[in-house]
Amino acid sequence: MDDEKINLKRRSNTIFEGIKKTPFNYVTLGIIESLGLEDKEIHSKPFVGIVNTWNELNPGHKHLKDLAEAVKLGVAEAGGIPFEFCTVGPCDGWANGNEGMRHILPHREVIADSIELMVEAHRLDAIVTLSGCDKINPAILMAAVRLDIPTICVPGGPSFYEIRFTSDYVGIEQSNYSDFDHKLKCISCATYGACEIMGTANTIQCLMEAFGMTLPNAATTPAMTRMKYLIAKNSGKQIIELLKQDLRPSKIMTQKSFENALMVDVAIGGSTNSALHLPAIAHEMGIEFDLEMFNEYSKKIPTIVNVAPSGDYGIVDLYKAGGIPAVLNRLKEYLNLDCLTVTGKPIGKVIRKMSVLDEKIIRPLEDPVYPEGGTVVLKGNLAPEGAVVKQSAIKDKKMLEFEGPALCFNSEQEVIDAIFQNKVENGSVLVIRYEGPKGGPGMPELLAVTATLMLKRDLDQVALVTDGRFSGATSGPCIGHVSPEAYVGGPIAIIENGDRVIIDIAQKKLEVDLSDNEISGRFKNWTPVEKVIKSRALLKYRNLVSSAAEGAIFKF
Repeated sequence: MDDEKINLKRRSNTIFEGIKKTPFNYVTLGIIESLGLEDKEIHSKPFVGIVNTWNELNPGHKHLKDLAEAVKLGVAEAGGIPFEFCTVGPCDGWANGNEGMRHILPHREVIADSIELMVEAHRLDAIVTLSGCDKINPAILMAAVRLDIPTICVPGGPSFYEIRFTSDYVGIEQSNYSDFDHKLKCISCATYGACEIMGTANTIQCLMEAFGMTLPNAATTPAMTRMKYLIAKNSGKQIIELLKQDLRPSKIMTQKSFENALMVDVAIGGSTNSALHLPAIAHEMGIEFDLEMFNEYSKKIPTIVNVAPSGDYGIVDLYKAGGIPAVLNRLKEYLNLDCLTVTGKPIGKVIRKMSVLDEKIIRPLEDPVYPEGGTVVLKGNLAPEGAVVKQSAIKDKKMLEFEGPALCFNSEQEVIDAIFQNKVENGSVLVIRYEGPKGGPGMPELLAVTATLMLKRDLDQVALVTDGRFSGATSGPCIGHVSPEAYVGGPIAIIENGDRVIIDIAQKKLEVDLSDNEISGRFKNWTPVEKVIKSRALLKYRNLVSSAAEGAIFKF
């Protein structure tokens, strides 16, 4: 038993190994004892970090304090010492449509770094993470890979939208309702938790489970439920088992499990932001990733989850239909079923008895929501390194192939002003540039533009092309992540009003009707638009960040 305890504490014991013969041993011991601990438990029980992203600014995270208490209870019951600490966790909803949005994506790297530094500084033996929203979830996975100590992720889960509490509820898709009050209820959260659509928050929670980094059904269990509390407590218990088995992320997050996550992403109609976060996670894992993998898997696997914006229902409906285990079961002919999970069992065994409980929500492979996967990558002379679109969310199938004159803007605000000044006409292709990782800087979401277009019924034949990005909630022909971005001299920088932009999603093409000579000729007199940036954090980000095609990772 003593050997087992020493093994479980192989990291935390190093706190004392170098100083045990010095007087400073008693100083360090005294500091840790001052937390309310006894000498014998400090030297015998593993130290488990409870990595919480709780704060009072983010409704997707405000309940995480209670879930952390459940995790700590589970850790203590299983014989460990829980130590909770927090890191930042921004809310995209606060930042959309204002300067705050430039500061959101940079949080991903800050969060991953802060977790790595905190865990290493205190030599923790294992961690249980709690997270809910967009950039925070991928940052958790990135940190888990770096640290490679036993880790379990506890997703915060989805909220309930207000529309669920109306007598005529028929789903959360706004197009199901005619009056404005109901449409607002389709985007208003009635509880804490991640916004109840297949946006970035719920997408990455689902991918956490597909990777094998959560307990079964953890991703879609609603935030404000008894079951979510139990999942948190059981995750605290299970982390001690992972320590005993030395089951670390490197044994779970493998090339094969990465493929599983990508397959789940295209099947659920995941957020286009996956095309930023999966490459970043792959980079941490040491995996070569090409955006063309989205196209490869989208050809094989259809969109089968009927959840907005690709479908009619919400994440809570997906939970009731069997959640991610049921999705995995439906995809089992494609999956790598031998991949380990934090249960200690391979994913094939975990999902063996799972079944789909509602085929309206999780559709059969032969009767999908969309015949291909959700996210695809377009290339052409406008996006030589690639651009990203959620094809499953384009309701008007005529817009899958579209050509129109460019209407060019150098910021999101310019577009919003033009829309309300009636300067945008149907048939146009809105080109928004200098909103990429470096040009923004920070690659802001342009949800304020896309939401405005959704509500303007007279602008239902407008496409949007940008080197910025979109919320996972975006529907219609909205093409983002155009790479190279304008700021570094991508072709999007020299498009002029009236140039013909050609979109062919079936053929995976995005082009401008200009010859190579015309493009190079325009660049002779080109200089990038320089925005006045006072934020030191954003200037640092601009210097370090790479192309969106590489996941907007830091390069040193």
